[in-house]
Amino acid sequence: MTISQFPIPASGIPTGTTAERPASPVTGDVFYNGTLGILEIWDGDSWAPCNAPASQPTITATDIGTNIAYGSAQATIAFTEGTLGGKAVGFTVSASTGGYSATSTSATFTITVGNNGSYTFSGTAYNAYGTSPTSPTSTATLTTVPQAPTIGAASATTAGVATVNWTLNSDGGKNLTAITITPYIGASPQTPVTAATTTATSATISGLTGGTTYTFKVKTTNANGTSLESAGVDVTIPVSFTVDYLVVAGGGGVQSGPRARGGGGAGGLRSTVTATGGGGSLESALTLETVLTYTVTVGAGGNTGQGSNSVFSNITSTGGGYGGGGEEPNNTAGGNGGSGGGGSGENNGGQGRAGGNGTANQGYAGGAGVGSTNANNGRAGGGGGGAGNAGGTATGGGANSTGGAGGNGVAVSLPNSVTYAGGGGGQGQTTGTGGNGRGTNTGGGGHNGAAGDSGVVILRYPDTRTIAVANNHTATTNTSGNNKITTFNAGTGTVSWS
Repeated sequence: MTISQFPIPASGIPTGTTAERPASPVTGDVFYNGTLGILEIWDGDSWAPCNAPASQPTITATDIGTNIAYGSAQATIAFTEGTLGGKAVGFTVSASTGGYSATSTSATFTITVGNNGSYTFSGTAYNAYGTSPTSPTSTATLTTVPQAPTIGAASATTAGVATVNWTLNSDGGKNLTAITITPYIGASPQTPVTAATTTATSATISGLTGGTTYTFKVKTTNANGTSLESAGVDVTIPVSFTVDYLVVAGGGGVQSGPRARGGGGAGGLRSTVTATGGGGSLESALTLETVLTYTVTVGAGGNTGQGSNSVFSNITSTGGGYGGGGEEPNNTAGGNGGSGGGGSGENNGGQGRAGGNGTANQGYAGGAGVGSTNANNGRAGGGGGGAGNAGGTATGGGANSTGGAGGNGVAVSLPNSVTYAGGGGGQGQTTGTGGNGRGTNTGGGGHNGAAGDSGVVILRYPDTRTIAVANNHTATTNTSGNNKITTFNAGTGTVSWS
């Protein structure tokens, strides 16, 4: 049978089975394929349907991964046309979840879905006569670059050093290979730092400039690429400076009793200027940092008990020990403290009580009381210890008795020489003299039954720094040479410098 090119022969379009197709067709020859039930035309290479929808394709989905942004995973979809149908002019692919789809006239193209993960795809082909049946599915695990970390807090507690915290988010489907922290000054990036491990959630960055505000941002990297940077967190790097101090605790009070009470011990005294208490070595100035906060507490004097501690940063001065109560049944030993309280005296042949102990490098012990041989004469209390020397021992005998003298305080030049932390004198027929350094806000011990004096905190620092006093402090600041001096007379709270 001979088949001619168009126009179609007068005898009509040849018909037959697939096996009966003409053996040597020329382009344009038409044949009705009874096996397939379609009209075919020889296109020069093969018999193609003339009026059939596109044949059912097969597809292959492949992860792209590299440099694909988190949240927009992509796959390459490759279509292969089937043989039982018309030639396709376009292709559509759909994901089984998320409602994602894409269409192209190319047999290989890209579909964008959501986050990384496993996706199942199917596709169809189409031409002018209709759409093919849906292809078999193809599954691919899609990956991206990591999700940007979530920035946390940043802090700086040492000059030139900051600590930055963050929370890791999705790794994009591949293990992280690096976490990078970049400091910015304004919009200018500085030298980045790589975290110690790929699971780290904090890093310490050193070599920063004091007084400068840095913005820190974090990003992560996997085999596909690098995430977007996190939001920024700001921190101002502290500047180191030195502070001299005088920290005097509240003086001890005196316990109750009718007579022969011991003197209160002075509050402990710690100083970096001139001299410190208890005969100790002069202390070293503190190195502090701007921006950070430090505690300041001024200890109150004791009423009938120990005085309260005074505090500056990590420096604590111990409150003065109380003076012992006089005469039985109130007679007691002096209390321990920054400086020890004086012991009480006792009548009717009783023994005087011992003085309390002082604290090393803060103050001295209190003096002992003395007893009497009868109910009325000779008993006396010991003097309270001072920051400069021990309280005196009481003396008695017959109708005469003298309370022990309070121990002297220590003179500190901050800025002018003032004596602080003298002990209170003990009671007797004659009251012992109080030690030098008793008075308002000097930390002196209770004298002649009175309460102890409140303490004081004095700080000296460079005049290039400005102090901020918080809470309920009573404080004054003055300038002396190239320094500022702030005196705290009452209260507790925090201070900071800029």
